[in-house]
Amino acid sequence: MMQISAATENDKAAWLPLWRAYLDFYKQALDDDITDLTFARALDDGESLNLLVAKEGDTVIGFATYVMHRSSWARAWYCYLEDLFVDEAGRGKGVGKALIAAVAEAARQKGAERLYWVTDEANTTAQALYEKVATKTDFIQFRRDL
Repeated sequence: MMQISAATENDKAAWLPLWRAYLDFYKQALDDDITDLTFARALDDGESLNLLVAKEGDTVIGFATYVMHRSSWARAWYCYLEDLFVDEAGRGKGVGKALIAAVAEAARQKGAERLYWVTDEANTTAQALYEKVATKTDFIQFRRDL
C-alpha cells in the first residue's frame, strides 16, 4: 500500500537513487553538495522548499518537491511544483497523480490559491497525466542564467 508523507532524514538514502534518475532523465548533472543542500533545505522548516515521498513499505517509489511563494497577483500564496518523479516500477499505478494531489493538499493547508508547474515539451508521458489533473496554459518559460 502506497503512503505519501513529508520526507525525513531517514528517507535520504532511498530518495537519492530516484533523485539521480530524475536528473539523468533531464540530462542534468549536479554536484553532490547541491543534492545534499537540496535535501537539507527540504527538511528545514525555515525554508520554502518541501519534499514529499511516496513509499511502498520502506521503498521510496516517487517524490515531489514544491516551493511556496508570494505572488504580485494574489493575496494568498502560490505553490510551484518543481520536481516530480516516479520510479519506473511505480509508473502507471497512480503514484504521480497521488503525489500531485498531496502537493495540492499541502499547498491548500498552507493557504495557497494556485499550484502550477512546467515540464519538458518532449515529456508527453507526463503531459498525459497533467492534462487530466490541471489546465494547460499558453505560457512559455524563458530563462536567463545569472
